Amino acid sequence: MQALIVGCGDVGCRLALQLMARGITVTGIVRSEASAAALGRLGIKAQTADLDADAIADLPAADWLFHFAPPPEKGESDPRFAQVLDALNLPPARLIYLSTSAVYGDCEGRWIDEGESLKPKSARGYRRLDAERRALAYGERHGIAAMILRVPGIYGPGRLPLQRLKSGTPLVQRDQSPYTNRIHADDLASAALRVAEAGDAGAAYNVSDGQPTTMSDYFFRCAALLGLPAPPEVPLAVALQTMSPMLKSFLEESKRLSNRRLVDQLGWQPQYANLEAGLPVCLVDDRVVKAFAGPA
Repeated sequence: MQALIVGCGDVGCRLALQLMARGITVTGIVRSEASAAALGRLGIKAQTADLDADAIADLPAADWLFHFAPPPEKGESDPRFAQVLDALNLPPARLIYLSTSAVYGDCEGRWIDEGESLKPKSARGYRRLDAERRALAYGERHGIAAMILRVPGIYGPGRLPLQRLKSGTPLVQRDQSPYTNRIHADDLASAALRVAEAGDAGAAYNVSDGQPTTMSDYFFRCAALLGLPAPPEVPLAVALQTMSPMLKSFLEESKRLSNRRLVDQLGWQPQYANLEAGLPVCLVDDRVVKAFAGPA
């Protein structure tokens, strides 16, 4: 078995380690030599490629292809993913594309499943929807199984909002903070593996811990974990004027993601079922984070 992970960063490396533990040979595609060296420190075979180049050559053949590379930061399409598909000499048997829950847009805090209509509100959501459609069309054209992972906010070792909390940037006051969803990086990797093993061709899967809270709740929990003062609280309208486009999109797209398809149909269970379980392990020494930090 051969697996190819395009965009083999933090989550990709966690997936690669799980695949390798099952005897699957993995090649990770990264942009820089520094990232390739980080993969090497984890025992993962690496290959560099510039997904913004006019053409990508020599992508190795694989039974499973995981596309984890993000789209460009501008526009409403994902030319990077299109480049990867064009560079494949042989179609993989299974293609897994990592998308985002932003393809659902704002659902006003409702519980939603994968049958929810796709109505992105942000350019970020439109870029991912473009790639989802490319993945499914490629699967149909080549007669392979293409699956979509719709992912909310990812947390884990090295991902806590330390600098934001240290800066004392205000948060939305608790009674106005919309619902947001999360998944631990290790659980996202295990879900990707499970979908590769048993996912249905053409299916999308919400990948979350199934325990939505709010963005403010998450930041307050992180502050307590890190021993930092709780951030000040401001009304939602004020917060939207000061937040980054990414954080703003989370606040403007309130939804509660159901993960029942992944749990009930594929038998997947998160190792970290909620923030109470997942946040404390973010402070434990982590081999992936250490690998990307460089040689000791």
